[in-house]
Amino acid sequence: MNSGRKPPTALLPSDRADATVEVLLPLPLYGTFEYRAGDGGPLSGGRFVQVPLGNRQAIGAVWGAGSESVAGDKLKTITRAFDAPPLPPVSRRFIEWVAAYTVHPPGAVLRMAMSVPAALTPPSPNAAVTMASDPPDIRWTAERRRVVEAAEGLPRPAAELARTAGVGPGVVAGLVKAGVLVQTALPAGVIEAPDPDRPGVALTPSQAAAAGALRDAARRGYSVNVLDGVAGSGKTEVYFEAVAETLRQGRQALVLLPEIALGAQWLDRFRLRFGAEPAEWHSELGHGYRRRTWRAVAEGAAPVVVGARSALFLPFPNLGLIVVDEEHDTSFKQEDGVAYNARDMAVVRARLGDIPAVLVSATPSLETIVNAQAGRYHRIHLPDRHGTAASPPIEVVDLRRDRPPRGGWLSPPLRAALAETVGRQTQALLFLNRRGYAPLTLCRACGHRIQCPNCTTWLVEHRLLARLQCHHCGHSQPIPVVCPNCRASDSLAGCGPGVERLADEVASLLPDARLALATSDTLTGPAAATELVRRMEAHEIDVVVGTQIVAKGYHFPLLTLVGVVDADLGLSGGDLRAAERTWQLLVQVAGRAGRAAHPGRVILQTHMPEHPVIAALAGGDREAFLAAETSARRSAGLPPFGRLAALIVSDRIEANADRAARLLARQAPQHAGVRVLGPAPAPLAVLRGRHRRRLLVMATKEVAVPALVRRWLEATPLPRSVRIQVDVDPYSFL
Repeated sequence: MNSGRKPPTALLPSDRADATVEVLLPLPLYGTFEYRAGDGGPLSGGRFVQVPLGNRQAIGAVWGAGSESVAGDKLKTITRAFDAPPLPPVSRRFIEWVAAYTVHPPGAVLRMAMSVPAALTPPSPNAAVTMASDPPDIRWTAERRRVVEAAEGLPRPAAELARTAGVGPGVVAGLVKAGVLVQTALPAGVIEAPDPDRPGVALTPSQAAAAGALRDAARRGYSVNVLDGVAGSGKTEVYFEAVAETLRQGRQALVLLPEIALGAQWLDRFRLRFGAEPAEWHSELGHGYRRRTWRAVAEGAAPVVVGARSALFLPFPNLGLIVVDEEHDTSFKQEDGVAYNARDMAVVRARLGDIPAVLVSATPSLETIVNAQAGRYHRIHLPDRHGTAASPPIEVVDLRRDRPPRGGWLSPPLRAALAETVGRQTQALLFLNRRGYAPLTLCRACGHRIQCPNCTTWLVEHRLLARLQCHHCGHSQPIPVVCPNCRASDSLAGCGPGVERLADEVASLLPDARLALATSDTLTGPAAATELVRRMEAHEIDVVVGTQIVAKGYHFPLLTLVGVVDADLGLSGGDLRAAERTWQLLVQVAGRAGRAAHPGRVILQTHMPEHPVIAALAGGDREAFLAAETSARRSAGLPPFGRLAALIVSDRIEANADRAARLLARQAPQHAGVRVLGPAPAPLAVLRGRHRRRLLVMATKEVAVPALVRRWLEATPLPRSVRIQVDVDPYSFL
C-alpha cells in the first residue's frame, strides 16, 4: 500500500507488461495500492479496473503511475480493465479535494463516485414499453391516462414509466395486456434530449433580466451566482434559462434538490419547458435505473441530471453548470459516513471544472449572504411574486392569551380561520415539524418514559402504525398494553402533539373536511409525492397536515391558509443556527399561501411573540433579522466568521469512549486562534448502541482546520474499537 498522493494523470507513461500503477479502492483506507499493469496495454488515469485484494477481487480506479519501488514480480497483476469511460480528471481532483477537506480517506469518497459498480459492464438491451401505433379503445381511468401521457417520447422500462406516472406497476402491465402499450427493446443509456429552444413561460421584466444574467454566466467560466427571490417569484423558470444555455453549448447540467418529494412539480415544469425528462438520481430509484443513469452520465449521454446531494459525485465528463435549489436546506448536509455539505462542495466542483454555479433560495444561508456581500458571489434578486400574487400577511397568535381548548393544539383564531377557509372552498396547510402522534409516551401511574433501547432518546408514538419508533436508529416496537416499569394497565399516555394527533383534532373540528398527512412517513417516494400534488391540484384535499417536507417548493393555487402550530419548536437548544433555521423554515412554509389568484393568510402560534425571529416574520423585516444574526455570529467568532470542526468519539463500551476522548483532549493542538472544547457526553449520548463523546474545535477563519485535525488524529493512536467521526463545518450538535 502506498500512502503518497499523486495528481491524477491522463495517460500513464509506460505500456510495458511489468509497468506498475497505483489503484485507489473504494475503501475507508488512506493511500493507494500498487499493481502490475499486465498485458492489457497502457492504462489511462481514472480507468476502472478489477484487482486481487487478499483472497477476493475488488474494483477500483487507476490513480497514477506506480512508484516501481517494489519489485514487479512481488506485485499482483490487474485482473481486468472495464469497458467503461474512465473517471474524468476533474472528478479525481474533486475526490482528492473532498477527502482532504472532510478529513476522510479518498477511498471513502471514491465509493460515492462509483456507487453502482454494475454500470461498469456494458449493459444489454433492456425490456421497455412504448405506445402502440394503433391502440384499442378501452375503459379509461385517471391512472391509465397519466401512464399514456408519461409514455410519450422514447420507450422506457415499465417500472420507470409507472414511477413517473405515479401509479403501481399493475396499471402499466394492464395497459400492455390491453394492447395500449407494447413491449420493445431499449438500448441502455438512451435518454431523450431536452430542447433548449422550446418556448418557456412568459417572463416578467425582472425575471427576464435575471435570466439574462444567468445565461451570460453560463457562457463564461467559474462564477457563483445567488438567485435570491421571494417565494413564488419564479426562480425555477429563471434558472431553467441557464440550463437551456448550457445545453446549447453541448454541455451537461446538474440540478440538486434537497428533497425527493420536491421533484414532483419540478419535473412537470421541466417537461413543460424542455419537452423531455431529465435523468434522475436519488436513493428511491431502482437499481436498474441507477445503473443506466450512471452509465449515461459517464458517457455524456445524460444532458440534464436532477438529483439529491449524492448526484454531485456522478462522473460528468462535460459538466457545464451546477444549480443548487433551496441552497439553504439542511438536507444538503450529509452527517453519516463522509460528512460534507453538498452546497459548499458544489461550489468547489464548479471551481475545479471552471464552470458556473447557481445557488437558489428565498431564504439564503448566512454563509451565502456574507459571501455575496463580500463580492465573492454575484447576487441576482427577484423581489416580487410572479403575476398578480402578493406575499401573504403574517399574523401572530400569542398562545399565552389565545389558548387552545383543553386537550387541543389549535388556538381559537386558527380554528376560526381554518373553518372559514374550508367553507369558501379553498385549501389550508397546518404545519408542525413533528412526525407521528406524540413525541413522548409517559406512564401516568409511575412517570416512566419509554426510551429507545439503542439511543438516549424517547420513542415516538405512531398511532396509525400502532407502534413506537426511534427516528434515529430505526428501532420499532408495538405500543405496550401495560407500563413496562410498573405494569399498570391503561396508564400510558402520549405527551405533546405530532401531525397524526393534529389531524385527529382537525377531523373533530371539521368532520366533513378532506384531510391528508404529508410527512416522510407518508410521502415515501416520488410516486407518493406526485399523487399528493395531483390530489391537491384536483381539490380532493381541503386540509393538509404536514412537516417540513411540504414547507418548500410546492405551488398549490388553491392553498390560501398556512397555520404554523408551534412556531417556537426550533428555537430551543444549543444549535448555533437555531434562529436562522427557524426563520428560513417559517418563511418557506408561509410562502406556500396565496401563490395564485386567491389571496393568502399565514397564522403563527407562539409562546414567544417577542422573539427576534417571530418579530422579524411578523414585520416582514428580513434585513433586520439578518443584521442581528450576523452581528451575533461575528462577535462570537462563529461561522461564517469562524471555523468549527466536531469530533465524535464512540465505542460500544462507555469506559473505552471516555478514555479515548480524554486522550484526544490531552493531545489537542496548541495553536494560536484555536480552542478545543470537551470532551463531553453528546446530547445523544448513546446512538445505535454506541456511547458518544464530543470535542469541538473552534478556530479563526485563518486556521486550516482540516489539516490541523488530520495531524491531531495521526498523533493520537486509539484502540481499533473506537470510532472517530470528523465533521468539518458541523450543522448538527447531537
